[in-house]
Amino acid sequence: MTVHTENTQQAVHATVAERAAPAVLALMFGAFLVFGTGFAHPEAIHNAAHDTRHAFSFPCH
Repeated sequence: MTVHTENTQQAVHATVAERAAPAVLALMFGAFLVFGTGFAHPEAIHNAAHDTRHAFSFPCH
């Protein structure tokens, strides 16, 4: 019995725009979490964001 194995590799090249889009979306989402919830009106959300910013040594006041 003879077994033939073929190994083929294809290089997948992503353009700069294809690589940058997820990074930009992640940065926007992260900025919303840090900045957007800090200005929220419900006190629990604001306090959670405030404490998180302090935990990351981010000056907020």
